[in-house]
Amino acid sequence: MLGKLNKKQVIPVISIKNVQKIFPSKQGQLRAVDDVNLEIQEGEIFGVIGYSGAGKSTLIRMLNGLELPTNGTVTVAGRVISKIKGAELRKARQEISMIFQHFNLLWSRTVSENIAFPLEIAGIKDPERQKRVSELIKLVGLEGRENAYPSQLSGGQKQRVGIARALANNPKVLLCDEATSALDPQTTDSILELLVDINKRLGLTIVLITHEMHVIRKICHQVAVMEGGKVVELGQVLDVFKNPQQAITKRFVQQVTEPEETKETAEHLIERYRSGQIVQLTFVGGSAEQPVITNVIRNNNVTVNILQGKISQTQSGSYGTLFIHIDGNEADVNKAVDYIRSQQVGVEVVTNEQ
Repeated sequence: MLGKLNKKQVIPVISIKNVQKIFPSKQGQLRAVDDVNLEIQEGEIFGVIGYSGAGKSTLIRMLNGLELPTNGTVTVAGRVISKIKGAELRKARQEISMIFQHFNLLWSRTVSENIAFPLEIAGIKDPERQKRVSELIKLVGLEGRENAYPSQLSGGQKQRVGIARALANNPKVLLCDEATSALDPQTTDSILELLVDINKRLGLTIVLITHEMHVIRKICHQVAVMEGGKVVELGQVLDVFKNPQQAITKRFVQQVTEPEETKETAEHLIERYRSGQIVQLTFVGGSAEQPVITNVIRNNNVTVNILQGKISQTQSGSYGTLFIHIDGNEADVNKAVDYIRSQQVGVEVVTNEQ
């Protein structure tokens, strides 16, 4: 009994239990969120991915009370957000900040004044407010742009202002609503790197919604895949990449692991290499860092050509795909393929010897 009492209980910073959100429509009731259950731990970067209409935006808006669930409970940082109102909800929202796809900055205010705005609302006096603004400008890399107006900033700089403003009141949770969708790929990566840095420095819990698997792959620890208002798949990002279960998840994973030209490339390779086997290899975690190809050549009487490949990093490890052509007599080629399989590498034969 004493052992049970002494054992530390891990309490999630966000708990979503049996949550539904139903909207009336001309066709009847629309279940935007349908019986969702999620737990998000403190300090975690949690991604929610889905196509338009999946319910992800409605779900994230219930985390700060912008939407109320039709059924179920939403608890954030110890408060049941789905039940509180008025002053208590306003106080809770100081601990649950949000950044948006289109920045939502005040265009008549400078960078410093935008960041100071939530501090003014919270009643923070001027000297302390200015000190906090200076800290945040440095944190998000906007030194020298303090007196610029939003119209004078790039998209990435605007989002950095949005992030700094969201951090002003030292929140426990940061919600990101398609925060990089309006940005070019290079700027997207710089914003994602900033979010990872903030997560590590401040221990901040981050929840983001997106339709881009690149965003999930780059920064998230866990991911929930939504379709038709339901969470259809949930797990550690590397595990989901390694073994996606649902068709929609497989399509998202292919966004990152298989470029659009992969099918055309495979068809071209089949025409080009009439002998041997073209094999697609999938590497996960430690296997991505092992000299598998070197060992295949060294231990088997075959030749190996690397045709196309890509290795991506997730927060939990590496994930990659590689197309190779293995040539030699049939027995040696099959032996080489069997060896690769024994190294915890996924193997899919694209074409057999003809």
